[in-house]
Amino acid sequence: MSDDRTAPSWERGRLDARSGPGQLLFGCMFEDVAIERAAFKSPGRVFCIASAGCTAMALAQSHDVVAVDVNPRQIEYVQRRLGGAPPERGRVDRIMASLRRLAPLVGWTPARVRRFLELSDPAEQARCWEERFATRRMRVVLDALCSTALLRIVYSRDLLAALPRPFGPTLRARLARGLARHPNRANPYARALLLGTAPDVPLPPAGRVELACADAAEFLERCDAGSFDHFTLSNVLDGAPPSYARRLLAAVRRAAAPDATLVTRSFSGPTDPRGDEGAAQDRSLLWGSVDVRAVDRT
Repeated sequence: MSDDRTAPSWERGRLDARSGPGQLLFGCMFEDVAIERAAFKSPGRVFCIASAGCTAMALAQSHDVVAVDVNPRQIEYVQRRLGGAPPERGRVDRIMASLRRLAPLVGWTPARVRRFLELSDPAEQARCWEERFATRRMRVVLDALCSTALLRIVYSRDLLAALPRPFGPTLRARLARGLARHPNRANPYARALLLGTAPDVPLPPAGRVELACADAAEFLERCDAGSFDHFTLSNVLDGAPPSYARRLLAAVRRAAAPDATLVTRSFSGPTDPRGDEGAAQDRSLLWGSVDVRAVDRT
């Protein structure tokens, strides 16, 4: 693979570095579409990474969406969802389900988690989190599960490179930040994370989502100049070489209409205060950076 292509893991459709067929990686998305809805103020044509289809389907309520993914399993899955099929579990969803089964070992019983998710006062949530959930036992177990040695079993080198080190304390800090900011009762992403209940995503109007199995940069390079009003790229740049990031952003600039907006996410830490604040606003609680900006077309 040349160094101006996306991360090998995304291209192979696998989290790990093993050989074998590509997999359905994502059955639901932990990306708060309220970020895009607030950023994409005017109706228009949206380019997005397909992933599990949640963002594409939600944005298609008010935009025309082109959803692209290099992994054919994801495109096939989104096509099924557009046809009315229920959500499925991908590789990431199965890993998270396995981790939830360990939760009672650190005192996170299902009943306690459900009571916590019924809270609506962030200040009370923060106190409850620190006193009943972020216990010493939880910190030890989470840090062990997030150690490089264990993560290397599941994730390839390019994806591991995108994670801050040590990841356990970083993840705990992100959870505490979000739970102290967003009311649990109104947060479907907190429920999805802690209970595995996928957020409801309404079916979009017919014809409002176009799917394509392609690399994002290659697809945009083939598009007419000025084709899209808005872009949301998920964390497709996590694990990708810098040359690919330059190539993709150049393709975005070329395909952007005047006043176009770009949203990117990353598990790595923010490079500026804007990305940090965007991550804090995202109710899914996991991101290190959520960057919303006007596309620089110069």
